[in-house]
Amino acid sequence: MTEKDTKNHLVEEEISEDKKQQILEKFDAESKVRKFVNKKTIIFVSILAILYSLFHLYITFNPMPTLQQRAIHVAAGIALIFIIYPTTKKQNRSKVAWYDWILFIAALSSAGYLIVEYNAIVTERGGIPNKLDVAFAIMTVVLVLEAARRVTGIILPILALVFLAYPFVSHMSWIPRKMMTRQYDLGDIFGQLYLKTEGLFSTAIGASVNFIFLFILFGAFLAKSGMGKFFNDLALAIAGHKQGGPAKVAVISSGFMGSINGAAVANVVGTGAFTIPLMKRIGYSKNFSGAVEASASVGGQILPPIMGASAFVMAETTGVAYGTIALAALIPAVLYFLAVIMQVHFRAGKENLRGIPKADLPRVKEIMADRGHLLLPILVLVVLLYQNMPIGHAAFWTLVSTVVIASIRKSTRMGVKDIIEALDSGARQSLSVMVACAVVGIIIGVVSLTSFGNVMTSSIASLGGNSLFLTLFFTMIASMILGMGLPSIPAYIITATMAAPALAEFGIPILIAHMFVFYFGIFANITPPVALAAFAGAGISGGDPMRTGFAALKLAIAGFLIPYLFVYNPALLMIDTTGVAVNAREFPMAPILDIVLITITAIIGVIALSAAVERFFITKLNVVMSIILGAGALMSIIPGTYSDMIGIAIIAIIFALNYMQNKKENTNKTISA
Repeated sequence: MTEKDTKNHLVEEEISEDKKQQILEKFDAESKVRKFVNKKTIIFVSILAILYSLFHLYITFNPMPTLQQRAIHVAAGIALIFIIYPTTKKQNRSKVAWYDWILFIAALSSAGYLIVEYNAIVTERGGIPNKLDVAFAIMTVVLVLEAARRVTGIILPILALVFLAYPFVSHMSWIPRKMMTRQYDLGDIFGQLYLKTEGLFSTAIGASVNFIFLFILFGAFLAKSGMGKFFNDLALAIAGHKQGGPAKVAVISSGFMGSINGAAVANVVGTGAFTIPLMKRIGYSKNFSGAVEASASVGGQILPPIMGASAFVMAETTGVAYGTIALAALIPAVLYFLAVIMQVHFRAGKENLRGIPKADLPRVKEIMADRGHLLLPILVLVVLLYQNMPIGHAAFWTLVSTVVIASIRKSTRMGVKDIIEALDSGARQSLSVMVACAVVGIIIGVVSLTSFGNVMTSSIASLGGNSLFLTLFFTMIASMILGMGLPSIPAYIITATMAAPALAEFGIPILIAHMFVFYFGIFANITPPVALAAFAGAGISGGDPMRTGFAALKLAIAGFLIPYLFVYNPALLMIDTTGVAVNAREFPMAPILDIVLITITAIIGVIALSAAVERFFITKLNVVMSIILGAGALMSIIPGTYSDMIGIAIIAIIFALNYMQNKKENTNKTISA
C-alpha cells in the first residue's frame, strides 16, 4: 500500500482546514487573524514579518544595549499585531482599519523614542523620567495591553490591570495593613515599567528576544521540513496496531510536537485533526478522544529536551544550567506519559477496542529511511547545549543545521521559498508569546516596585501554617489560578514570580520550587472551568467541552501527583539536595540506587493508579477493588521504604485476584460454549 493510499484509508474523516481554523479561533485567540485580499498588503506584512525574524538572527551575534534591543522586540511585535489581528471578531478582516495604521506608527515610535533618548535617559536623567518619558510610557503600556487583548484574549490584560492599579491605591487607609506601601506618582510607576529592565522590558521579554523567538523560528523550520508528518507516521508505525492504537499514536505524536512548538491549543487542533477521528473510528468516545489529545499536547511542554522553550526560560530565571533542568525533567515526564498511555490502554481493554491492521500502516524502517534524519537537528541542539554554548547561539546553529540536514532528502528539502515562508511563519507565531511576556513584565514591574511578591509569599505561607503539605497545596491552587488561560511560558513566569518564593520558606531549593509551580501553571490548560486545550479537543471531536475537560483532568492525574513526589524525594529529579542551599544553582547527582528505586516504585504506582482510575487491569475491577488498588498505588508513589513495600504488596494482591477473576471468566465462557 502506498503512502498516499494509507493516508486516504486512515483519514477518511480528517477535519477540513476551514473547520480547524474555526476551532482554533474559538479557543485560541491568537488564531483570529486578518485574511488580506490586497496583494500589496500581503507582501508588506510578509516583508515586515521576515525582517522581524532577520533582526533576531542578527542580534544573536551582534547584540544592542539591553533596553533598546528589548524595546525594538516589543514595539515591532505589537506593530505587527495591530496589522495582523483585527480589533473585534466582527471587524472586516480583509483590510487594515485606518486607526490600526495609527496604532502601528505609535507602536514603532515607542521604541524609536527610547533609541533616540537612550543616552539622555541613562546618563543625564539617571532613569528618572520627565513628562515626555511618562507620556510615552503610558502610551506603550496601553498599546501592549490592547495588543495582548487581541492576541491572547481578555484574561491576561485584566490581570495586568489589577496589578497596575495596586500602586495607585496601595497607600490608602482601606488597604489591608500587610499590603500598604508608600505613595507612588506616575513617574515612579511608569518609569519603572518603561525606562528600566524591571517592567515591560523585564527578564520575561529578555527571554523572549534572546532565545524563545529563535526556538519558535526553529519550530517553524521543522514544520516546513515535514517534522509533524514524520512524528505522526512514526507513532502510527510504532503503536497504531496495538490495543487502542490510535489513542497511543495521539499521545506519542502530540507529546513530541507539543515539546517542540509549546502551543498546546494549536497542537490539539493540528495533530488532533488527524488522531481524533482515528480514535473515534475504533470506538473511543468523543469526550475521551478529545481529552487524550489535550492531555498529551499539554504534557508535551514538560517533555525534554525543549519543553516548549520553557526549559530555557527556567534556566534564565533560576540560573540553573539547562542540562540540569532537562535531565531533572526527564523521569517525571516519562511517568506522566506512561500514565496517559496506560489509561488509554486499559480503556481500550475494558471496551475491547482494537488497533489498526498492520497492513494499513506505514513501516518504521521506511519512515526512518525517508525522514529519520529530521531527528538530527534536535540531537545537534542537545549536544550544543550540553557543551555550554549560549542558548541563543545554540538555537541559531540548530536552525541552520535544520536547513542543511533537511536537504539530505528530496522529500524534506527546503527551497528558498520554504525558507522565506518559515521566516514569515515563525515571526507570526512568536507574537503571542512576545506580547504575553510584555504584559507579564507589567506584573513583574509592579511586584518589583511595591514588593507585592513578598505579600503573596507571606499569604501563602500563612495559609499553610507550619505544614509543608498545606503550603504546597495552596501554592498549587495559586499556580493554577495564575496559569488559567495563559500560554505556557508567561504562565510559568507569573507563577515563578508570585508563587514559587513561598516554597523557599520551607527550604525547598529553587529548581524544585520552580518545577513545582511550572507543572501546575501548565496543567491549568486542562483544568475546568478554563481548560482551553480540552475545549479545543472537544471542538475537534464533537464532544461536550466540560466533560472533555474532566476526562483530560483524569488522564493527567499523574501530573498532579508527580510534583509532590519530587518535592518530598528529589531523587526523582536525579538530584541530591542534601545540604544544598535554597538558592543553589548547582546540584550533585543523586545516588544511582535511589534514582532506580524511586523510578521503579513510581512506575509500578503509576500503572496501578491508571488501572484503578479505569477500573480495569486484565478484566474489569469492581469499585471496592479499584479503591484498594488506588490506595496501594498512592502508597507506592509516596516516598518511603515501608509505604512502598505495603503499596506494592497491595498492588500485587489486587492484580493476582484480577488475573484469577479473568481466568475464571474465560473458563465459564468455554464451558458455556
